[in-house]
Amino acid sequence: MTSATAERLTRPGRNKPRSGPGSTLTRGSSLGLGIAVMWFSLLVLIPLAAVVATAAGGGWDQYVTTLSNAQTWAAIRLTVGQSLVVTAVNVVMGTVIAWVLVRDRFWGKSAMDVVIDIPFALPTIVAGLVLLSLYGTNSPLGLEWANTKHSVTLALAFVTLPFVVRTVQPVLEELEPEVEEAAASLGAARLTIFRRIILPSLTPAIAAGAALSFARAISEYGSLVLLSGNLPFETEVVSVRVLTFIENGNNAAAAALASVMLAVALVVIVGLDILQRRVARRG
Repeated sequence: MTSATAERLTRPGRNKPRSGPGSTLTRGSSLGLGIAVMWFSLLVLIPLAAVVATAAGGGWDQYVTTLSNAQTWAAIRLTVGQSLVVTAVNVVMGTVIAWVLVRDRFWGKSAMDVVIDIPFALPTIVAGLVLLSLYGTNSPLGLEWANTKHSVTLALAFVTLPFVVRTVQPVLEELEPEVEEAAASLGAARLTIFRRIILPSLTPAIAAGAALSFARAISEYGSLVLLSGNLPFETEVVSVRVLTFIENGNNAAAAALASVMLAVALVVIVGLDILQRRVARRG
């Protein structure tokens, strides 16, 4: 053995096992990965594959027939449009609420922190009943929004409120105030500090919360049943339209519409991911 070979073999880290994407999984890791993939497949991949297969069974003609229906297209426009509006509102208001909960001190803060999670815990049909009592006929608030497009916006905003708050809040808690204080001591304005220091750190969390909010909104059903009235061409959303297809025995049309909404959700989620990566790089 030459001295050069001996040096290579005894070099620090030479004989250490490699870790990373190319490393070999241990038996425990392989078992855990197998269980995770199996569980994910049973709950997500197989059902989604079944929906896509059912929709594909009718060919492109099934998609054309379903999407060319005026009532179905009206439901898609209403659902996607209102979901985008509510998501935009949640991005702003959710970030503001998270900021208040983390950075401010006030009486009732703990109670407010708990109340934020009510839409998570409350059954959506109960949420619809509560909203109907507040915004229906003879509303105590004077806002009779039942059976109008406002009811769709209101219901979607209620059920999606916590998503951005709960994704941004832990990130804000981890930010070090010393960095902001140092930037301020160097003469940076508050807007500059927010844009160059805080926003790049919050953007991934905001994008994640927005994606969850949009995906939840386009699939909402329970809170809309009582409040919106499910009026064709006015307040009927996609989830109700899918149920109508199923009740009429047209499973292929229901699957085609469901797969279209799945594609819409994926496009929005990927778009938000690309946006947050670009904002983080610029920051």
